[in-house]
Amino acid sequence: MSIINGKKISEDIKNELKEEVKKLQNKNINPSIVIIQVGDNQASSVYVRNKLRLVEELSLKGELVKFPAEVNQEELLKKINELNNDKKVNGILVQLPLPKHINEDFVIEKINPIKDVDCFCLQNIGKLWTAKKSINGILPCTPAGIIEMLKRSQIELSGKNVVIVGRSNIVGKPLAALFLLENATVTICHSQTKNLSQICKNADILVPCIGKAKFITSEYIHKNQIIIDVGINRDENNKLCGDVDFYDVSDKIAHISPVPGGVGPMTIIMLLKNLITVTKIQNNL
Repeated sequence: MSIINGKKISEDIKNELKEEVKKLQNKNINPSIVIIQVGDNQASSVYVRNKLRLVEELSLKGELVKFPAEVNQEELLKKINELNNDKKVNGILVQLPLPKHINEDFVIEKINPIKDVDCFCLQNIGKLWTAKKSINGILPCTPAGIIEMLKRSQIELSGKNVVIVGRSNIVGKPLAALFLLENATVTICHSQTKNLSQICKNADILVPCIGKAKFITSEYIHKNQIIIDVGINRDENNKLCGDVDFYDVSDKIAHISPVPGGVGPMTIIMLLKNLITVTKIQNNL
């Protein structure tokens, strides 16, 4: 069994992006991102800090705009509109989740698609699903990171049987679209799927993204399988773990991405890759 090291791969991509940033800065272009956070959700604050830390490492421009949890939707939308019209801002990210009194879908749709570095808005998702062969624009960060991890690990995707356990708009569904673009055969499973363990066993590549700690055990896998674990959970000892019971399956499969150190670092670096991409598009490069 070998480890697919997302942390190492993300470092490689970071070094590549540094060169891209230098080229842009030589043309007096410095990619800029504004992150909007509403409230003080602890997990959100950690994610935001990690994103801004990487922004700084890449010598990009980053700003955090914080609103209190009780902010009304109208005020939030006013700020997004202001950023949409600010030519100095290349990327806009609204950190999720938002408080229950704010409609997340409505807010996301108000972000200019060419500044939507998360690739959450319907226009960008529509482009993804209707792409014929390849996409040169914005890609959903976690799914794009997963595809990049596999490719850089010299894992062939064409013709592979891929099973995704989870149908979220952030990971499961867009990941299926990206695998289809790589000519894989894709099955999406969810809470109502029957014979889940047997379907998972038939996968060449298994991607659990359901948010249930250690849900995937040895009864779901086979010895030649590749597993990309998207889950980020806490186990019975309050330690970070994935959707896969790592120690139960690790000696019975071919490749696996760990938690932490797998998909997480890839998600953030792909976000900043998107930022550089949209900056180039906005500057006709």
